[in-house]
Amino acid sequence: MLAGCGGGDGGSSGSNASGGSTTAGTPTPTAAAGCTLRERQDWVAAQLREWYLFPDTLPASLDPTPYASVDTYLNALTATARAQRKDRYFTYLTSIKEENAYYTSGSSAGFGWRLGLDSNARLFVTEAFEGASALAAGIDRGAEILAIGTSTSDLKTVSSLYAAGGSVLSDALGPDTAGTTRYFQIRDAAGTRTVSVSKSDFTLMPVSSRYGSQIITDGGQRYGYVNLRTFIDTADPALRTAFAQFRAAGITNIIVDLRYNGGGLVRIAELMSNLLGANRATSEVISYTTFRSEKASNNETTFFAPQPQSVAPTRVAFIGTGGTASASEFVINAFIPYLHANAALIGTNTYGKPVGQIALDKAACDDRLRVIAFALQNSARQGAYYDGLANTVEASCRAADDLSYPMGDPREASTRSALDFLQGKSCTRIGASASADVRATSTAAVSRVALAPNGEMSTAQREVPGLF
Repeated sequence: MLAGCGGGDGGSSGSNASGGSTTAGTPTPTAAAGCTLRERQDWVAAQLREWYLFPDTLPASLDPTPYASVDTYLNALTATARAQRKDRYFTYLTSIKEENAYYTSGSSAGFGWRLGLDSNARLFVTEAFEGASALAAGIDRGAEILAIGTSTSDLKTVSSLYAAGGSVLSDALGPDTAGTTRYFQIRDAAGTRTVSVSKSDFTLMPVSSRYGSQIITDGGQRYGYVNLRTFIDTADPALRTAFAQFRAAGITNIIVDLRYNGGGLVRIAELMSNLLGANRATSEVISYTTFRSEKASNNETTFFAPQPQSVAPTRVAFIGTGGTASASEFVINAFIPYLHANAALIGTNTYGKPVGQIALDKAACDDRLRVIAFALQNSARQGAYYDGLANTVEASCRAADDLSYPMGDPREASTRSALDFLQGKSCTRIGASASADVRATSTAAVSRVALAPNGEMSTAQREVPGLF
């Protein structure tokens, strides 16, 4: 499982959220001059003072002069909220161009795999993406990476890279530019071998063509299974197709696998909620979006809008981990007041991001500030789950992320536990401590610090924790 978080939101009118967050509109930012370091720093500070959800945590004044970058200054401004666990690098600066490319089509550059470190600092591939270099090289879920190098004679063991600390392990994987080549010593079911893999531009498929949507027959019953990797625009047709199949088959017991999903666009989170809401009235609330008091005119209430493909679930098993954040948590939280104990969290505790960002652009500098500006609650006004959803959900079942099998395989531990819940079998409840559950049950618990230090992640990595 991945211990990452969702990053940012973007968009318009409460329907765009990114990086595991939500956004309600794209306000006009306070005007600022050019693109010198000081001008950009001053612009960032002005936006926070106007929009930040936690204005009382901002320093009364903070001289930007000692800070060598906009990012370090921004992190200093949000340090108090971070210490209070309200803003764990959820507010950040990114590229307008890069972010738009990701959210509209899933475009990024890399090896096209998701990595995770277990508690013994062993590095595993937890998922490989269709159309990218890693899967083309025969590397898939469950493979262990033993060593990394720029040539066969330069291989360094993962254990030595990890022991060096800081971002050494991440740096060994090279920059996220097409053509970057690394050599990997890989161990999997086929044995141990050294493979050369080059990063390439690829388009992330939000619902896998291999296992992302399927009907599982187990114990003589049929169950719908959908695995959503990230909440981006191209998930819309894939989700509609999946739920249309469930609906046509008369399936009402659903597994929604969000185990590595760090978040994304709120409009896609609302779509998934609606696809699970065939029996919900248009007067029933999905969520409340609440800004700070002086920005209350931006508050929104989102109601259900059932779609032609929607199903009316009897039970839903949401598979989650510490990498499940923001827009993913939004969907899970939305169904607690309606399904109660018939909606369960399976796996481990989630990340804990009940807040969302708005997008503020300084276009001349290609700067987009994702600033935490609003809180999210379900129809019962449940929110503030900064420590994850384990104590908010009415039902949960602890389960491992079993890399021995594909996701969606009934033999895979979390999928098996989800099926057992749907079948009414008993289980062990998830504890409130995500880290404890990870150590106890997860094969590949990601260390975000070791793999993608805060401030050094691309948009794709914020939304797809562990992506390289």
